[in-house]
Amino acid sequence: MSHNMIRTEATDPMCLDADEIRALLTDAPWSRFAVMGDSIAKGIGDPSPGYETATWADRVTTGLRSARPDVSYLNTGRMGATSAQVLDEQLQTVLDFDADLVHITFGGNDLWLPDADLDAMARNLETAFAAIHRSGAQISTLALADVFVDKQLRTMRDRIAHLNDVTRALAARYDAVLIDLWEHPLRLRPDLMSADQIHFTMSGYAVVASEMVRALHDRLARATLSA
Repeated sequence: MSHNMIRTEATDPMCLDADEIRALLTDAPWSRFAVMGDSIAKGIGDPSPGYETATWADRVTTGLRSARPDVSYLNTGRMGATSAQVLDEQLQTVLDFDADLVHITFGGNDLWLPDADLDAMARNLETAFAAIHRSGAQISTLALADVFVDKQLRTMRDRIAHLNDVTRALAARYDAVLIDLWEHPLRLRPDLMSADQIHFTMSGYAVVASEMVRALHDRLARATLSA
């Protein structure tokens, strides 16, 4: 896109419009959508000119409701929540909600701790995946984008890559829908990151929501083919 053209949500080639989202989710069976985890699950981020101020999960919920108005939605995500805190404070709430689609995103906050225990983080993630899988819900998750341009964050890159490896392995083990952002072209956009250089802006979340919708549609299409 030319530098003198202002990209908006309506012109963003990575974003699906409302009609496309509704079409992709027309046959979605899910009526109870829950999101658990950290600030990414919650959708913390700065506004973007030309984009709706809405988190990726709120956008996905709107998409699900466009095809099925009775969809219920719960988001227990909390900024700063460690993996142990997610298990202690959110897991039972999500299980009690009796969701049939659950998104799990956490582990990143553990990596900032000076005594970061990567094995404990992995165990906590697996505890959540296993519990949600046993409930019968479809799981979705994401691998974080490679956005480590800030000098302070570069030291985190290997840890984030490890978290992503753990997440990918759990997604495979528990048949989760995986949105892998590590090498997604979105990561190269200069307006992607909020002022804190940790969270996406709303323009980034708009793309994440579109990728989630595409991934859910692909899962439904594969299930139809194998039926």
